[in-house]
Amino acid sequence: MNEILFFGQNQKPKLIKNKSFMITKPIQFKFENQNQNQNQNENENENEIKQISSGILSTIFLFKNGKAIEYLSLEYFTDSNQNPSKIQIEENIQKVTIGVQNEAILTKEGNVFVKGDINSKNLNEFINISSLIENTNDRIIEDIVCCAQSVYLLTSNQNAYGIGSNNYGQLGFESIQRWKKEEKPILMMKNVSKIFSGNSSQHVFLLNSNQELFGCGYNEFGQLGLGESRKEESKIQKLTKIQNIPKGKIIDIQCGFYNSIILIEDENENPKRKLYSCGHHQYNGLGKNQNTYKFTEIKSYLFENDDNILDFSVGYSHTLMLTYNSKLIGFGWNDYGQLGTGDTNNHFIPIQIELPKLRFNEDISNYHIFCDSFYRSFLYYSPPSFSNLEEDLIKLFRRKEFCNISFKTENGEIISAHKLILKYRLNQNQNENEKLKEIISKKSIKESNQIFEMIYSNSSKINPILYSEIKEIINSNEKIEETMKRIYLNENENEKDFIIERKEKKYKFPKININNEK
Repeated sequence: MNEILFFGQNQKPKLIKNKSFMITKPIQFKFENQNQNQNQNENENENEIKQISSGILSTIFLFKNGKAIEYLSLEYFTDSNQNPSKIQIEENIQKVTIGVQNEAILTKEGNVFVKGDINSKNLNEFINISSLIENTNDRIIEDIVCCAQSVYLLTSNQNAYGIGSNNYGQLGFESIQRWKKEEKPILMMKNVSKIFSGNSSQHVFLLNSNQELFGCGYNEFGQLGLGESRKEESKIQKLTKIQNIPKGKIIDIQCGFYNSIILIEDENENPKRKLYSCGHHQYNGLGKNQNTYKFTEIKSYLFENDDNILDFSVGYSHTLMLTYNSKLIGFGWNDYGQLGTGDTNNHFIPIQIELPKLRFNEDISNYHIFCDSFYRSFLYYSPPSFSNLEEDLIKLFRRKEFCNISFKTENGEIISAHKLILKYRLNQNQNENEKLKEIISKKSIKESNQIFEMIYSNSSKINPILYSEIKEIINSNEKIEETMKRIYLNENENEKDFIIERKEKKYKFPKININNEK
């Protein structure tokens, strides 16, 4: 069973019974069993958390078995009591993301379902928006991101699409009708490697394969980090290249309503991760007591030389970060206790939050932070599993550059698979590359487990405990052949692109009862 800590507004929806509407210190969150006759093992399986996302519409807990529990904010629609409502879907859910007005689900097959303001006919009904993309070759989706009023899609061909509101130019083109919603995904940019936004923001960043950063959307407070003290217009309606980015590799960017925060890793022998912020210090969301219109470093004595930032999250105007030394650090708006400091005082500069004893403290690299679009925060434990590896490889095989790979022998399939992982996981480390090539050349199934070990040792969020699980699969010829074929080979032998077969299905979601319950 996983560990989940919650703090902030315990309302809309009420997540912890018999507690006040403000929880100012992190406390344990526990799921309520909906069905007492439910199999106990199934309950335990469902408690293996993969991801948490939350907003005005709902809070969703996504589990590693692909199922999810959604706590609806029913008072958004009615004054009904709130009970957990499970999302039922015919295949595994890969990711969930919630903005202020929309909620999106990405399935393992690459379909995206959205409910909320995008579907003006029924706010609580899911619609398949990936099927609305005009270019049929772009209908397999690799990643999804919600901002406040829009949803962004990253396709397997590395093209970025947007759908929803373009009031502030957040879809990258000049709006003719201010309040018109785009009901079909609009192509924003090609050759995109990552999309960054925030669940309460009205702006977005797109990173291309050359590590060039572009942005558009609401910029009245300098949220895009363009370096100008003030823009004549409050919105940037065309994707604009962001200049003067701090040197290093962009790891992540997260956006609040007034600000943006970027995590950059330098390229030294001992990489150091640093946070930089830009925007308006409204509600203290910059980690400093002044406005800044370009990305400038957030400094604090709490960031020790022997420490490094493991994970961070940005809400409406509060930020939390977790370090390798097991420090939880935060700054920003705290009216509802969303910083977990035990009070409701706002904090301009980073402050350390006292944590209860964590059950899995020795595996701190497997804890994750999530700040929702207004007043809630979560710290949760989610170690990786073989399914995480599988999802990464599925993404790879959807991309064009890997479509010309052919498999001949069973052992060749495995070796080719490892080569893909090698290309994807390693950061141009020549020494490691040589070691891995040597192992690969031996073409031994049993020795190939070393490849996984060496590759995953280069990833900060991979738990060494994962190795034993991978080894168990690799050491069984039967399992590894079956797994690799399922991941890499299309059932149709005439297909040459080796993209995983994607069957068109009609997905049925249960109608959620939002009438008053007694």
